[in-house]
Amino acid sequence: MKELIKWVDKCLQWTLIAAMSGILLAVSWQVLSRYLLRDPSSGMEELSRYLLIWIGLLGAAYAYRTRAHIGLNLLVSGLPPAKKKVARIAVELLVICFCAVALLYGGSHLVMLTLELEQISASLGVKVGYVYAVLPLSGALIIFYGIYHLGLLLSDHPWEDDPWK
Repeated sequence: MKELIKWVDKCLQWTLIAAMSGILLAVSWQVLSRYLLRDPSSGMEELSRYLLIWIGLLGAAYAYRTRAHIGLNLLVSGLPPAKKKVARIAVELLVICFCAVALLYGGSHLVMLTLELEQISASLGVKVGYVYAVLPLSGALIIFYGIYHLGLLLSDHPWEDDPWK
């Protein structure tokens, strides 16, 4: 399991690096074309918007994996260890349920609907369903990481990268 987690982490990291590099280049070209060439590139503006969507949602999945997201631990931190563990398990289950319903199920329906309606982006000419595909993808990643976190919480011998240590 640890090898699979490491592989998914690396794929996600490199995808985020590529998307961040892409948005940097797109925005830089947009600024240069607007102020130096006096001919703004609308395609680059749309590309940077779509990359920002992907970075936000995939970045949220990665932040959830590494526990870099904002969490309200005030209520949980004062509990005794046994109740703290139960609260953390409940939180993981709630996150998994929310992502399954909102991101995976709802996002999949949104992707299918926009692909069926053949919605095309204005400047790039890309099917909008491909942009929305990040919703079920990030949902699946968060569910995957949530199951992994549950395994860590429920095991008597957590792995060395236990985020709760």
